[in-house]
Amino acid sequence: MSTQRKKAWIWLVALMFAFVLAAGAQDSKKESQLRTVRGIVTDKAETPLPNSVVFLKNLRTNTVRSSFADTDGNYRFSGLDPNVDYEVHAELEGEKSQVKTVSSFDSRKEITLNLKIDRKKS
Repeated sequence: MSTQRKKAWIWLVALMFAFVLAAGAQDSKKESQLRTVRGIVTDKAETPLPNSVVFLKNLRTNTVRSSFADTDGNYRFSGLDPNVDYEVHAELEGEKSQVKTVSSFDSRKEITLNLKIDRKKS
């Protein structure tokens, strides 16, 4: 193989390597832009409400995701599109929290929304 051909081959391999690195950087950049919404579900006395159902509604597609709060009342939704608005609320035993909105104009990557359910006395 001639010297000129070797140089051309090296440049081609280097160029391909640069494209692979650039593509990987874009994928990680896209993934790093995704958001997380989390918080705790409590009653008015700040007592955690485990097993509350938390609903997350995508206002662009109207799809709804749900999750149960853990034993400490914590919930979490990750992998959220930063260019979409969302609504979040919690329910337990027929009672609901206020609906809170996550705006696409909010640039935070990690958003904390604590939800309160005003439980009626039985």
